[in-house]
Amino acid sequence: MTDTEFRTNPDNFCYRHPDRQSFVLCQRCLRTICGECQTPLPVGVICPECLKEAQQQQAATVRRMPRRRSTSLDSRPVVTYTLVIITSVFYLIGLIPGIGDVVRSQLAFAGFAAYSQPWRLLTVTLVHAGIWHVALNMLALWALGRSLEPLLGRWRFLSLYLLSALGGSVLTALLAPTQVVVGASGAVWGLLGAMFVIGRHLGANVTTIAVLLGLNLLITFLPGSNIAWQAHIGGGLVGALIGFIFARTRALRLQRRQIWLLIAVGAGLIALLAIPVLVYR
Repeated sequence: MTDTEFRTNPDNFCYRHPDRQSFVLCQRCLRTICGECQTPLPVGVICPECLKEAQQQQAATVRRMPRRRSTSLDSRPVVTYTLVIITSVFYLIGLIPGIGDVVRSQLAFAGFAAYSQPWRLLTVTLVHAGIWHVALNMLALWALGRSLEPLLGRWRFLSLYLLSALGGSVLTALLAPTQVVVGASGAVWGLLGAMFVIGRHLGANVTTIAVLLGLNLLITFLPGSNIAWQAHIGGGLVGALIGFIFARTRALRLQRRQIWLLIAVGAGLIALLAIPVLVYR
């Protein structure tokens, strides 16, 4: 898609704010709306015009519409902030003498221990090796999440984060089954991979994202970096795959297919965990 086609395609932008990209559709009129224009309802999000129409219809039947929530609150990346806070709290708990060592030992990804304690596949994102480790990961999560979460919606963003983390753990299990890994880097790489693919699909300029991916890849393989590159690559590949799924199933009629594809990705990753058992035992 050329830049001209991208700029003239209204499906890629909020119909009320043509300069804002979005993947979220109004559940009634199916027009694209940004975070500021979204009003959550039990059936999904709707645009201001459909909200006004619904209010008028209910007023005609002498029933009051539920009070509208503040759009400034609805557009906030709540999932992103929640993940940052939870991860930061667990890092602080890890600093408590005695308790911290136990928490880290139970949450880190530790090779074959993940088979008897499967929560480690995801809780690896909650423990970090030091202040700079957690600070850089949370800064990246905050920066990427503030752009991706309003674009995708909250449940899609959370699915992307968790499946990317799972992808990082699975590739680590396949290539380094005895390695102990900590950190949310795999999930963060998944966000980068998804943003790159979605940006390419929209025809946006993804040069900055490509540079960030290249620099991170270079740092990952620097001698003595002590970085679990398997988690980075696994998370990035899964994130790119999920970004492709989101880009190809953004229409309302394809939402059921989107959900099943995400379930298939998760099931496929879990199935791959059988390989280390067969190969290394």
